[in-house]
Amino acid sequence: MAGEANLDELAKQLDQSLSLGDQHASTTVTVAAAGLEGISDSSVPEKRSDVESLYSVPSAVGSLSSIDEDIDNKAATAVQVPLTAYMPKLPKKATSLFAAAASPVHHIAHMIKNGAAKRIIVMAGAGISTDAGIPDFRSPETGLYANLQQYRLPYPEAIFTIDYFKRKPKPFFVLAKELYPGQFIPTISHFFVKLLAQKNLLLRHYTQNIDCLERMAGIESALIVEAHGSFHSAHCISAKCRKEHAQAWVKEQIFSDKVPHCTQCKSLVKPDITFFGEGLPQRFFELLDADFDVCDLLIVMGTSLQVHPFASLIDQVPRSTPRLLVNRERVGESSIGGIGFDFDGKHVRNTLHRDALILGDCDEACLLLADHLGWKEELLKLRAEFVAKHKLNGT
Repeated sequence: MAGEANLDELAKQLDQSLSLGDQHASTTVTVAAAGLEGISDSSVPEKRSDVESLYSVPSAVGSLSSIDEDIDNKAATAVQVPLTAYMPKLPKKATSLFAAAASPVHHIAHMIKNGAAKRIIVMAGAGISTDAGIPDFRSPETGLYANLQQYRLPYPEAIFTIDYFKRKPKPFFVLAKELYPGQFIPTISHFFVKLLAQKNLLLRHYTQNIDCLERMAGIESALIVEAHGSFHSAHCISAKCRKEHAQAWVKEQIFSDKVPHCTQCKSLVKPDITFFGEGLPQRFFELLDADFDVCDLLIVMGTSLQVHPFASLIDQVPRSTPRLLVNRERVGESSIGGIGFDFDGKHVRNTLHRDALILGDCDEACLLLADHLGWKEELLKLRAEFVAKHKLNGT
């Protein structure tokens, strides 16, 4: 295909443009990262600071959503953000894991291909599900918290606060009906994680999401840590009872606009989602230390890193482990060395620069990374087969 040839040529331009970082370049190379039809290959130069060289890719969210437009048109409303691989100009004495003349995407793909990264942990937030039509939480206009006026809450987070839920459970269950699993299709990002699992490269997938899309994509439960719980199971909230209730029964109650009550003690029944004021699932703590101690590549996608203890997990990997953030904005940085991301190498005098950043849509970034790995067609086929199967089944 012509798109494939253009992609190869523009990939070369990418590495050439990124190598200009040491010369304070301000070059933008725009390419069709996904190699999909109908994406412009035009280049748009922009002014950049003297510490960075940037590579931008037009979002292909519209093209991706066309794969399953008959199933879920919500994805087409996602805000489109250019994809940018960040290349900092590091302090002169800084030692970096990443070659100055190559993009971080290229370097990380090389690590995976040559076997240097084979115990990969993925940390994910709501950003990997937005292309499925599920809103994230904190985006100013489109986020979930910005659109809860109908529930007349004292503050947005109240809908996920256990004390408020005990007093007024109805708002949560009205919202739960809109968000309930089975109404959304897993995104390219979910299937990228599945590919890592299929290739025995995924150590664990830690997710803040409650949408169960990882499970729908076919990732084995043993590889998933739902740090904030999910709709997959439900229990009575009474400490004296704690009776488990079948997911099908809870779903039937919710979709009948009823508030589920325990069949044994009549207390409220709540999906096993971790609310503010509740402890995280035991599985989170059981696997945390062993997983992060041996992680050799950390990929963080689509999260604001504002909720702890999940946010602090990025500091649990060994000091020599590279970390890649894929997000619509820079997050997780700190003015204190050794805490949080350090994309610009401000604190690398006695440590190694090991943090890479891709700004933009998670699906686009996963397609770009898959292309560097030689997995792009496999990734697109995996999702297309899933969509075709669900169309056939009418789900």
